[in-house]
Amino acid sequence: MYDLIGILISVIIVVSVVLALLALVISRISLTRNVWLAGVFADILDFFYLPLKAVFQRFADTRTLDTWMVSLKNVAHRSAFAKTKHRLLLTPHCMRSLDCPAPSTRFGIQCKGCGKCIFSRMLEDADRFGYTLYIIAGSSYVRHVVKKESADGALLLACNYELNKVMRSLKRSKIVTYGVPLLTDGCYNTEVDYENLIAVLESFGAPRSGKRRSQSEKS
Repeated sequence: MYDLIGILISVIIVVSVVLALLALVISRISLTRNVWLAGVFADILDFFYLPLKAVFQRFADTRTLDTWMVSLKNVAHRSAFAKTKHRLLLTPHCMRSLDCPAPSTRFGIQCKGCGKCIFSRMLEDADRFGYTLYIIAGSSYVRHVVKKESADGALLLACNYELNKVMRSLKRSKIVTYGVPLLTDGCYNTEVDYENLIAVLESFGAPRSGKRRSQSEKS
């Protein structure tokens, strides 16, 4: 009996390692081209995220793991995101001006469109493409936004670690996510490739409902 249990545990461990390694390979490939069963392999990486993160911390860089996972999830979510009707654009406050006059609320920074940083332009483009823009001061703010908005899609701007973290969190809320990584990491003066952001917005087009929503915090 104990021999059978031991064999069964060994088989489970071997299968788990093989699946995790295969999912890692597929996620790496997703950086340059489409892959099959991206959603299945993304779920596998989510399931084994903590042990994989520990391995990357010891032998590599955890940012690499997050980058691969975000890329794989983008491939997996692209088709479903294109079908969403109410989309959020969730962005990090670290891109705003250091002398930003906008007040902070539990839903994030309430942009005034003062022109001191990229958010003045982003506010207009979000409205143009039918997204509701939120400038959040951390992933913990996301749950307040999700409770407030009946969204089914969220376009995320952040470093790959935060993108992966929020993608995993919103997965439980049945919100389809798509991530656009920042060019730089950090707590302030971070940047996004704005041309790439516009290209992503254009590739998805306006939500199917055809509604264009301004930032909720402006109202």
